[in-house]
Amino acid sequence: MAADPIALARSPASLPLDARSRQLRRLVLDALAGGGRGHVGSSMSLIEILRVLYDDVLRYRADAPRWPARDRCILSKGHGCLALYALLADKGFFPADALKTFCRAGAFLGGHPEAGKVPGVEASTGALGHGLSIGVGMALAARMQRRDSRVFVIMGDGEINEGSVWEAAMCAGKHRLSNLVAIVDYNKIQSAGATAEIQELEPLADKWRAFGFAVAEVGGHDVAGLRDRFARLPLDTGKPTAVIAHTVKGKGIAFAEHDPNWHHKSKVPADMADKLYAALEAYPCA
Repeated sequence: MAADPIALARSPASLPLDARSRQLRRLVLDALAGGGRGHVGSSMSLIEILRVLYDDVLRYRADAPRWPARDRCILSKGHGCLALYALLADKGFFPADALKTFCRAGAFLGGHPEAGKVPGVEASTGALGHGLSIGVGMALAARMQRRDSRVFVIMGDGEINEGSVWEAAMCAGKHRLSNLVAIVDYNKIQSAGATAEIQELEPLADKWRAFGFAVAEVGGHDVAGLRDRFARLPLDTGKPTAVIAHTVKGKGIAFAEHDPNWHHKSKVPADMADKLYAALEAYPCA
């Protein structure tokens, strides 16, 4: 029997936010309000994944974004860039005030991340399905150059409907790229509705295993759980890793959670921005 798509989309049970997760979401809202548009749900589901990567896992230098020995983090679901911009600003890649210029004429922070334009962005993404292929190339290059850099690629669950993702996965499995980590932001809602209705992904973990990956599943808003999981990479020294992070679309904005209507808003007037800030402040806090 097929899973109930609504029940699937509404799992896992919502966790409260701690002060850091709330503050990072404020930065997202600052950019959203500044630009008057943006992908709300798609950015909010990413915060804890990116937070743990940049706080505890990735090797980088904010004052030298092209440092050769750095780890690489590719946000393949480029429409979730507000979350990435929030972390890059938080870490000092560029001033936080720049967030308020998001999507304005002449600003460097656009609706999708651009490499070579935004400090800390490793690949221009947004045309979905390309990030894992880029990551495979980066992981192979690191091996050939005898660098111990790791490559992390964050994908959306709707994005992995793209066939290019699975072509890249076959290649990664063939080459046993243990320095490659594919992370799926599994919020179970894509732009038009539940993934279970549009294109069923289950059994998702088994699919990645069939392509030669070692697989783990984790609560995508559980900071301690994410830290523990990422601290034990690679899961298998002879395989690439896939981490399926179960998340909530729109996490932190109660009225936007699990609602595909909040996948993207082309207009966010001041009164709507005020409601978003208020909802975030009212969200349960740990």
